Amino acid sequence: MPRLITISGSINSGKTTISKLLTSTLEATAHVHGDSLRHFVNWMPLKEAVPLTISNIIAVSAIFLKSGLSVLVDYPLVKPEYEQVISSLQPYASPVHAFVLSPRLEVAQSVRGNRTLSEWEFSRIGQHYATGMNNPGFGLIIDNSNQLPEETVELILGQLSAT
Repeated sequence: MPRLITISGSINSGKTTISKLLTSTLEATAHVHGDSLRHFVNWMPLKEAVPLTISNIIAVSAIFLKSGLSVLVDYPLVKPEYEQVISSLQPYASPVHAFVLSPRLEVAQSVRGNRTLSEWEFSRIGQHYATGMNNPGFGLIIDNSNQLPEETVELILGQLSAT
């Protein structure tokens, strides 16, 4: 049975970078990038778009899983959304792995790689941390503040091979 991996965390925590590196390493694994699904309805207010994005993550992931591919989902999830994703997809995937990237706040709010944050993103990261997005009550929490992306990937690969 294919496996399901989730990579969560705030904006600018490294989700997309780590997910791309992981899927280039893992065999037969589709990368479901939640932000890409969100961009289909960019005109929609975020509060309205998030439930639709979660539904789309589930739908797309289910297609891949039913086709026999493992799936890596990257998106900033809070616990109820994570539980919705897992309960919807668990019939098609085993095992299920969850990782939360949690660099220190000042690191998440800094320029990382070639990404410059907008004022909205900077503020939103602060909101994410204030509401516990960096420690949401599920998954292995990884403080990747002082890690190269490749080091974070090695840590995750070690966890994946341990189960």
